[in-house]
Amino acid sequence: MSDILTYLASLFAFNDEHPLLFTQIHFWVLFLIIYLFFGLIVARQRRQADGNLDPRRRVLRNGYLFAFSLLFYFKTSGLFVLLLVFSTLLGWTLGIRMDHTHSGTRRKALMTTGVVVNLAILCYFKYAYFFTDIYNATVSHYLGTPQLQVVNHIALWADNLFHTTRFDASVIWLPVGISFFTFQNISYIVDVYKRKIAHVSNILDFGFYTAFFPQLVAGPILRADQFVPQLYKPFFLSRRQFGIAVFWICNGLIKKLILSDYLAVNFVDRVFDNPSLYTPFENFAALMVYSLQVYADFSGYTDIAIGVAMLMGFYLPMNFNSPYKAQNPTDFWRRWHMSLSRWLRDYLYIPLGGNRTAGFVSYFILAAILLVAAFRLQNLWFTLAVVAVIAVVLLLLAFRPSHRRTLGTNVNNMDTMLLGGMWHGSSFNFITWGGLNGLGILVYKWWKDRGWTTRLLTLLVLATALTIVSSLVESPLLNLLAFCLQVLLGGYLLLFLLGLIKPLAAFNRRLSAGWAVAITFVFISFTRLFFRSGSNLNPAEANESAWNTASMMVERIGSRWNLAQIPDILANYAPVFLLFAFGMAVHWLPTRFKRRYRLWFASMPLWLMAPLVVLLAVVLYQFVTADLQPFIYFQF
Repeated sequence: MSDILTYLASLFAFNDEHPLLFTQIHFWVLFLIIYLFFGLIVARQRRQADGNLDPRRRVLRNGYLFAFSLLFYFKTSGLFVLLLVFSTLLGWTLGIRMDHTHSGTRRKALMTTGVVVNLAILCYFKYAYFFTDIYNATVSHYLGTPQLQVVNHIALWADNLFHTTRFDASVIWLPVGISFFTFQNISYIVDVYKRKIAHVSNILDFGFYTAFFPQLVAGPILRADQFVPQLYKPFFLSRRQFGIAVFWICNGLIKKLILSDYLAVNFVDRVFDNPSLYTPFENFAALMVYSLQVYADFSGYTDIAIGVAMLMGFYLPMNFNSPYKAQNPTDFWRRWHMSLSRWLRDYLYIPLGGNRTAGFVSYFILAAILLVAAFRLQNLWFTLAVVAVIAVVLLLLAFRPSHRRTLGTNVNNMDTMLLGGMWHGSSFNFITWGGLNGLGILVYKWWKDRGWTTRLLTLLVLATALTIVSSLVESPLLNLLAFCLQVLLGGYLLLFLLGLIKPLAAFNRRLSAGWAVAITFVFISFTRLFFRSGSNLNPAEANESAWNTASMMVERIGSRWNLAQIPDILANYAPVFLLFAFGMAVHWLPTRFKRRYRLWFASMPLWLMAPLVVLLAVVLYQFVTADLQPFIYFQF
């Protein structure tokens, strides 16, 4: 009995070495306990005439889940739960004051205050090292001013208050999921300001919205206008919805433990830890496999979150739509991390001017990021490229006023992708990753408006020029770019010739679609070279270490390949490559087929579903690594 009590006590205590994860048995034991009491609460729910839940029962249910959400966050982040409470109180207070204020100026001031404070919190905890590094490498370096040091003022204040040295003031720790709950609060404040929704008057209801535990630490980002109305609805869970919820949970655990963790531990992490020890093919393969790993990891978390939320009668937005079926970078970002893409579109891209125009702020953001990067990296070629880009933009603004709208749209697009990259992490690697994705979108926008002849000539000129330059200048990067353009030219020329044969028109359309999917997947995977290199690093060392890793991998991939080694590599890592092939094959299955087997699982009788879930749990246990891998997006 004492052992059981000790175990139950540990469920409610914080252990910084073992934060609570969906992949731990401890989470599911804790959730089962909480869910039993939740069932008792909703068993006596009463509807009002308008169909909403009785206010007293609503507050009891939402308050109960809010309390558990705080416990869940405490189990993952310790005392940072106080930061979540502060953010909750701030959003709740500002929402009420905005709706009770008739002055447009005061409403705007309150909205601005909420956005600025949330961004300030995010910047302090997430970007303190990044901005300090920029200052020291630019202002301090060129003007000779004293260099700055990062100080954790909260820890310093706590030490002074309690007369202790328990807290380390020299390090700023990143709270789990801070980017998600700050963006969520910003969406609420802005939506109340725009009168898309009414403020939430009860603090327990609002706290439940901001801290809802399934999506709290890794999304999807909850939009206030989508989720707040659910706060007032009574609990409802049909037999089929229960089956769908169980399916999503099982599906997410399979993605995380069987796909993501296995690929990471047995291949991807080894290569990224020391790229120079591996062949060019292994470095290239690690990039491709990482794309599946990060998708399985992030979408796996989302699947579990959707299933757990559905068991409690709440519905989270879809966050992924088979992103590796995308045929171009624009389509990819409509399918990947959809809640963030829509958030950036509605709260950044459109306010900047969207498709209409670009103002001073848009051009300033782009110029500032490029110039700071040039000063920080101190690379001659990059600096010349930045100067050329700024010069071209200024010339187009001055002498081609008819192109200002198109130029403005492109600048807004690039700003959104650069800042979206920066949202993911505090290093230039993430900004580079965002910039490459933005560049891919702009290139595709230009490409799709051109005819076959222009496309072929463009590829021919670029491929020829780079091939000549790479033969004269020894550079792995130039070799890599030249090879990529040669492959693009060859593939596109084949499609062009097949398009001239009318009986093969249907086959050519399918082949063209498959080629576009493959090219998009490879491009997105290469951009992730910078994404992965900047992950899992202390912000204090992220910039230099991540850039070195990315540079080393480019150098390895761009060097001479020994094709005779590839069969042996495939044989040595056979389980990894077979699992990769299986994962991609399942991903590319038709959407209708996936929906069919999802509904089949949800509709099976409980006496059959229960043993299948138990069997799956046994199989998953075999794949659990000695040290459980945290979800990748926890750090964002």
